[in-house]
Amino acid sequence: MNARLLFLGSAVALAGALVFKPDFTENNKEKTSARSAPRVIKASDHGVGRLVPDLAFTDLNGKKGRLSDFQKARSLVIVLTSTTCPLNKKYAPSLARFEKEMSAQGVAFLYVNPDSGDQPKDIRAAIKQHGFKAPYVHDKSGSLVKALGALTTTDTFLLDSRRTLVYRGALDDQYGIGYATNAPQQTYLRDALRATLTGEPVRVPATWAPGCALDLSKAKSPAPVAVTYHNRISRIFQNNCMECHRKGGVAPFALETYQQVASKKGAIRFSVEEGLMPPWFAAKVPHGESNPWANDRSLSDKDKEDLLQWIANGMPEGNSKDAPKPLKFSQDWEIGKPDTVFQLPEPIQVKAEGIMAYQHVLVETNFKEDKWIQKLEVQPTARQVVHHVLVFVVPKAKPGERTFDLLRHASDESQGFFAAYVPGNNTLIYPEGFAKFVPAGSRLLFQIHYTPNGTAVKDQTRLGLVFAKKMPKHVVRSVGIMNFFLNIPPNTDNHPESATQAVPMNTIVTAFMPHMHVRGKAFRFELVTPDGARRTLLDVPNYDFNWQLQYRLAEPLEVPKGSRIVATGWYDNTANNPANPDPNRRVRFGLQTYDEMMLGYVEYYLPEEKPSQMLSPYENALGDSR
Repeated sequence: MNARLLFLGSAVALAGALVFKPDFTENNKEKTSARSAPRVIKASDHGVGRLVPDLAFTDLNGKKGRLSDFQKARSLVIVLTSTTCPLNKKYAPSLARFEKEMSAQGVAFLYVNPDSGDQPKDIRAAIKQHGFKAPYVHDKSGSLVKALGALTTTDTFLLDSRRTLVYRGALDDQYGIGYATNAPQQTYLRDALRATLTGEPVRVPATWAPGCALDLSKAKSPAPVAVTYHNRISRIFQNNCMECHRKGGVAPFALETYQQVASKKGAIRFSVEEGLMPPWFAAKVPHGESNPWANDRSLSDKDKEDLLQWIANGMPEGNSKDAPKPLKFSQDWEIGKPDTVFQLPEPIQVKAEGIMAYQHVLVETNFKEDKWIQKLEVQPTARQVVHHVLVFVVPKAKPGERTFDLLRHASDESQGFFAAYVPGNNTLIYPEGFAKFVPAGSRLLFQIHYTPNGTAVKDQTRLGLVFAKKMPKHVVRSVGIMNFFLNIPPNTDNHPESATQAVPMNTIVTAFMPHMHVRGKAFRFELVTPDGARRTLLDVPNYDFNWQLQYRLAEPLEVPKGSRIVATGWYDNTANNPANPDPNRRVRFGLQTYDEMMLGYVEYYLPEEKPSQMLSPYENALGDSR
């Protein structure tokens, strides 16, 4: 049959809220596993952000329709289903409840059954049993689901009122291959729909939806559509560029209209061809391997191909009726209203020219009790001159404390940071059950790097915090794997420096962030397990000091005790490095840009640590790196 189904497992309980085991590959097949739960996948590789064609369909009652028939709805949810796939059967009651709830809020639904083997009488019986009200399409040929890019019978597709695909993937994580739970912990579709209806960004725009895999190789492919600005290119810029390239953004010019994009075609073509924009410096994932990064900012191959071809074709504008909904950017806090805000007590004067030393400002929290923090956001008031901000939690002042002691703490970033800001990345939002800890009486030390841009301004950076509603299950920590003894010879290229972090207890790693200065050339994190096996965790072959990016894992990494995490940086201290202040100088460790650092941040938590019995509230619980 044209839409052949492959069932991959039965349901038993699965423990663990964050550690997902499936391995999603580029041939759209899920590797057979005893247990598979939803996991984050790269959205742009799977159609998210694109205009869905005005697909035609005929429902079970013989009524013809098109997706444009739903244009008056606030959003459209297309739900794949089946009467024979076990996971679809499990999800049927919750889907019916979800349809009833959201239909009352002006959301439209469309059910699509791609299984040509399902019988009409069984389909009608399921509709009656569960109370589905929306149109139901039996897509025997598989052409409709192939046009959508569906992968399994549990895929769902959320379209906004302009038919832009804003989410695709699992309904939630209650059921998967090889497990079932009493209630979902992650409600992906509900969260995406809530964000869409309120004009907020969808934080998890794509997941793998475990279910019965689809074979659509014989289904008819949709007819190609000529690429124009309004039907395709505008969405590429919305999804990849406007976070910074917009009015009031940190980028030097906006890319919000056809005219703005057309006027910068040379710069756009060069940046895309050279891989300079959007900024993402992790090594390209080899073909056939799963993408490990939840926040991969790079253009997908298809987006890059369509954008460059559109420029080569003369940049046709197209029909404005195909344009996406305008993006809404938060004018205040992306994390929602903070429970508390801390701001530099006085504005810092940023000069117009030259360079500035790192600024260090201490802010009292005046917390009378311990606090658990679930959401953090750093907001410079003059973003155009702020290169990056790191915020550290330091203990309550002791008698005789000197400024030197605080600066020493700021230079010892091996203890990890509390909050951070870089252009395009200024928030940390943790799921329920995870939070950072701030002991009573603690202080906040802001370390700010300013880059003058020709105009003198004042900045008064602030930090917003949202408290966890209750004590979490896990404490989120970070460690800086750091080499204080750098010795980079003059006029030397590809000079390596390394540091190692021992892992004395079972640890789960969630993110990485390399940090070097202007001589930094490449960076790598590696894991050495107790049996001596060595594995690359993050490879950054072309490090760029101007972008202090965090690389967040889609699947948290289990690191067994007795392992080591090795961080290595490579440096170009030659005249061929145009950013090098002095190639004739032997370079040592130092905070300022003309000095160097070798620092690899790792975010982690200890699965066996009880928050009520924390190992170390201020220091890295794993011990010092070396």
